[in-house]
Amino acid sequence: MKNTPLELGTQNIGKLLMQYAIPSIIATTAAALYSITDSIFIGHGVGPLAISGLAITFPLMNLSAALGTMVGVGASALLSMRLGQKDYDSANKIVGNVFLMILIISVIFTIPTLIFLKPILYFFGASEDTLPYAYDFMFIILSGTVITHLYFSFNALIRASGQPLKSMTATIMTVVVNVILNPLFIFGFGWGMRGSALATIISQVVVLVWQLHLFNRRDSFLKIQRQALQFNSKIAFDSIAIGLSPFLMNTASSVIVIIINQGLLKYGGDMAVGAFGIVNRIAMLFVMIVIGLNQGMQPIAGYNYGARLYPRVTEVLKKSVIIATLIMSVGFLTAQLMPHQIVSMFTSDLELITHSERGLRIVFLFYPLIGFQMVVSTFFQSIGKPGKAIFLSLTRQVIFLIPFLFILPHYYGISGVWIAMPASDAISIVMSALLIYAQIKEFRRAEAQSGVV
Repeated sequence: MKNTPLELGTQNIGKLLMQYAIPSIIATTAAALYSITDSIFIGHGVGPLAISGLAITFPLMNLSAALGTMVGVGASALLSMRLGQKDYDSANKIVGNVFLMILIISVIFTIPTLIFLKPILYFFGASEDTLPYAYDFMFIILSGTVITHLYFSFNALIRASGQPLKSMTATIMTVVVNVILNPLFIFGFGWGMRGSALATIISQVVVLVWQLHLFNRRDSFLKIQRQALQFNSKIAFDSIAIGLSPFLMNTASSVIVIIINQGLLKYGGDMAVGAFGIVNRIAMLFVMIVIGLNQGMQPIAGYNYGARLYPRVTEVLKKSVIIATLIMSVGFLTAQLMPHQIVSMFTSDLELITHSERGLRIVFLFYPLIGFQMVVSTFFQSIGKPGKAIFLSLTRQVIFLIPFLFILPHYYGISGVWIAMPASDAISIVMSALLIYAQIKEFRRAEAQSGVV
């Protein structure tokens, strides 16, 4: 760890990118597989309407995750700063306050959500046929909200404390336990949606116990101490302030999914909603891989930008774009050449397969260039330009997508709902290209002024 800053400014960019990105890619891919396995077991073990019911729960699950992320991301940033200052007393107070904040937020979120769960699910796009499946799944998931939030938040703290491999291990452990329990509970015990939800919560409980062990080992400098379990308003405020941006982005994603579900239900029925659930799971696999790549790129780009080593900044950007383009191109080719084989992993229902194949081909239309857009957005965040990063994220997820989702279905029906997604992708790609072109020109001017060849 002591040599890390020097390495960031001197080592081969390609080697650095692989060194930093591979653990993150493994972790984010595992997280994507975590949700995919749920869908596969539910699709084959419970039925096609259950897939649609699961799709209805996405916005509520995203909103819950957003609350947990708000605390985890913000507190982990504070933790990194305190550890850098060797202020271990404050660091332990942050860990203690995360525990308290999660308890408070989980109770505030869970109780009213459970009380009004049925009307919430109807609003999110449930029908009389899909509501029982969505309700059974979400009742268990919501009951375990505090477990989920603690698991995600502690994982962020572990990563921030300089233990990325342990954080990666925690994510992989949840996937492994979930993959073992899901078929047992669904096929073996016949518990259906409740069984899948229980598998999810139990897998998080298992890993949470391990995380708590890590914090309370004798050789650990971070511990959940009784004296640290005192609410500190400054830590709470600073954590929430830092974590507000990802919370808002996740909330925006939840709103988008609600609008998509409502449109698909109106123009295509329950099977169309289920198709989006399948397409969304597949899309997230490739998106999460690129997110892992971006997490590896961030410290390299940020360090070299701070050191004014602009050629290295440009190099890590180019290499990241190339890798992301290759990843998303694989997704594009998979969606266009073998959609039936991919979708059939989730269900054997012909109507659901037909809807899913169609949606998959349309949604993945511009995926070879979406990798570029995602890298550019994260790149601006890495070099201290969050305004541009947020703008590019919003162009794809909110600014253009929401109007398209309301306008296009009036003219093209269910096809309009599907087309809205690649249409907003296309505009976002153009905006990203314009902004990064201007930024590279700025780098070149800075190089010329400093005499760098």
